[in-house]
Amino acid sequence: MSNETFDASLLEALGEIDKMIHEPARLQIIANLYVVESADFLFLMNQTGLTRGNLSSHLSKLEKAGYLDIKKEFIRKIPRTLLCLTQDGRKAFDSYRKRMQRVLDGLPEN
Repeated sequence: MSNETFDASLLEALGEIDKMIHEPARLQIIANLYVVESADFLFLMNQTGLTRGNLSSHLSKLEKAGYLDIKKEFIRKIPRTLLCLTQDGRKAFDSYRKRMQRVLDGLPEN
């Protein structure tokens, strides 16, 4: 492959990827939450295969970034944690998907 056929701006777009989302565990969390209105902690733990502590840590980071809302409640004295993406979280994931798609579509095939 010659350098003339490769669009160098693809590498710039890759450098602008949202690293908060790009981390594999957080990408799994956000992708799961993107397709639902909300999900509870145990559902997300089962979907991602993450441990309680690991999931909790990533959820805290996403909440701090403004991408996730965490709501804790009790149902018949049983604690329940509900999670949903914020509007900013949805916008960030949309932007992430578009940027990654542009980079992947621009790579030459073997």
